[in-house]
Amino acid sequence: MFSYILRRLLHMVFVVFFISLLVFFSIRLTGNPAAVMFGAGEPTAEAIEALNEKLGLNEPLYVQYGLFLKGMLTFDFGESFRNGAKVSSLIFERAGATLALAVGGLAVAVLIAFPIGILSAVYRGKFFDFFGRVFSLVGISFPNFWLGIMFILIFSVTLQWLPASGFEGFSSLILPSVTLGLILSGILARLIRSSMLEVLNQQYISTARSKGIKEWKVIIKHAFRNALLPTITFLGLQLGGLLGGTVIIEQVFAWPGIGRLIVDAINQRDYPVIQGGVIFLAMIMVLVNLIVDLSYSFIDPRIKAGKAGE
Repeated sequence: MFSYILRRLLHMVFVVFFISLLVFFSIRLTGNPAAVMFGAGEPTAEAIEALNEKLGLNEPLYVQYGLFLKGMLTFDFGESFRNGAKVSSLIFERAGATLALAVGGLAVAVLIAFPIGILSAVYRGKFFDFFGRVFSLVGISFPNFWLGIMFILIFSVTLQWLPASGFEGFSSLILPSVTLGLILSGILARLIRSSMLEVLNQQYISTARSKGIKEWKVIIKHAFRNALLPTITFLGLQLGGLLGGTVIIEQVFAWPGIGRLIVDAINQRDYPVIQGGVIFLAMIMVLVNLIVDLSYSFIDPRIKAGKAGE
């Protein structure tokens, strides 16, 4: 177990290092941020040169990258080009909102998809299975931004039950979480149905039924537990993806998350904020993957942690 965790940690370091290389050098292909910071005006070459000197952009790229790596070790990503704020502080200010939205969306998806997926598999070929498959198809097909706009029009503008934007409490979390969760639940319900059908056809399920074990125990204790393995992988990847991939939802609901912070920084060519935000999300993603792999041995004792990710 210890050697496996050590190998995965080294793998995480390599992945984050590679992402830092990719992000650092790719964003510098977008142009000089000093020119953008002057807005609509036409700055002189001397003014741009002076701002480059102030921002440290006149240093060789290898020097800039070395300073960036040094800051990564202490989670110090420098200061924003736009307002001089510490990038790490900006990230932590937005991290709570992003985490709340990701966990909320995932919770909604689980609450909806698990019952639908299980019942679709148990009642295969019957009405509930038809309903589950239609639900999955609809969930996969709907664009999340359209669904979010419809929710705002119905529950915020027309009924005035819930706030349309911002992050000011639990009520403001409901609409964006349900929007994310409904879209995700379609894919998740389909995955659970497929996993359950595969497990229900196994010999040990027939053996458990022949022993007179109650049907609900066979389904929940034996079938569902083994069907969880691919589902756990999917949920882990989706959580990591939601932490960095909720940009559209954050824009629709004016949600102050990290994704929106990075998009604004890209528009302003704010290098430190882009670098810090992407590296932070990469760290979260690889950490979630490690936790998912380690969870395999607890869900299914037949799987050793050292072989979970192989």
